[in-house]
Amino acid sequence: MLHDPAVRATLEARLDTLRPDSERRWGAMSVDQMLWHVNQFIGAALGDDCLKPQTMPVPLPVMRYLVLRLPFPKSAPTNKSAVATAHHDFDAERARCRALLARFAAKPLTDAWPVDPTWGAGGGRFASRILAKHLDHHLRQFGA
Repeated sequence: MLHDPAVRATLEARLDTLRPDSERRWGAMSVDQMLWHVNQFIGAALGDDCLKPQTMPVPLPVMRYLVLRLPFPKSAPTNKSAVATAHHDFDAERARCRALLARFAAKPLTDAWPVDPTWGAGGGRFASRILAKHLDHHLRQFGA
């Protein structure tokens, strides 16, 4: 959960190990594209960015349960509006990620949270858990 200071500190330390030439272990994104990608989801959770709504092949409560309990598959499908098609400034995207994480963690879990375009109305607790898992997944993708 991103609201857990220990979890956030660990993720931020791993973020610091990334380099512009970090090689991926799977998938098609470069490290700068991955940072842009995760920033889209954190920004959307804060209400900054607008991702297009996405439908799930099974009911949302079932998908929420599964996504929190099972590992993310490598190269799993994602929201199409968060697919990086261009390269981005690595340092700017990493700095943006740090800033978004700080803003996200400062927002109380009990506040009103935007409806997630993929997962629906899950609230702050769900957003904090799923975004921590998503960031962990992509940091592992680049060996961090």
